[in-house]
Amino acid sequence: MSRPHGFAYTAHPDGPVHITHHNRPATTLNGGRAARFLAEVTAGDPQLVMARWTGNYKRGNERTARDHPRNRG
Repeated sequence: MSRPHGFAYTAHPDGPVHITHHNRPATTLNGGRAARFLAEVTAGDPQLVMARWTGNYKRGNERTARDHPRNRG
């Protein structure tokens, strides 16, 4: 599976964090979730963290797995 790319985030001074994927809005985090996200994104790989928080971390290999001979049933 390829590594996620194209994610970016903007942390606003009044609290919310906006995450985009290829310049399109993906999600907005507020309050405690925003604080946890900021702590996690500074400690790990930012692209992987943003993919996981937006729910886009499983994209890319579903079709390959579906078409595999053992999964055709």
